[in-house]
Amino acid sequence: MDSEISIKEYLTALAGNRLLGLKCSECGFITAPPRLACRKCGGLILEAVELTGKGKIVTFTVVHLPPESRRGQPPYLVVMVELDEGPWIMGNLSGQEPAKATLELIGKRVTMKNQPLPEGQKPEKGVSPLFVLEVE
Repeated sequence: MDSEISIKEYLTALAGNRLLGLKCSECGFITAPPRLACRKCGGLILEAVELTGKGKIVTFTVVHLPPESRRGQPPYLVVMVELDEGPWIMGNLSGQEPAKATLELIGKRVTMKNQPLPEGQKPEKGVSPLFVLEVE
């Protein structure tokens, strides 16, 4: 895998159900989405790695008034997921009714799933990870 990834490459991979991050060669910390420097030590030598897309919900919110660019209808759930590899990443949660979301979601295991782009939309116009709860 290349030693660097651009935001466009990250979004293209995400649209293809692949989650990429950058691993710091100085401290081993993994950053996702990609940044110019390590979020932990500031190191600049970063290697592209593919992440599993699995983790646990650390917090969430129900969005009732979305930005204009948001597809679909509110309400919807936005979750912060601590990935198994370490980084925290924000995405949407599918398969859970927002009106019934409770604090019991915190700590639940999730897996990233494929989120096809609308017809004609290019990945660089914005893609968010989409997660589903793992079956217990």
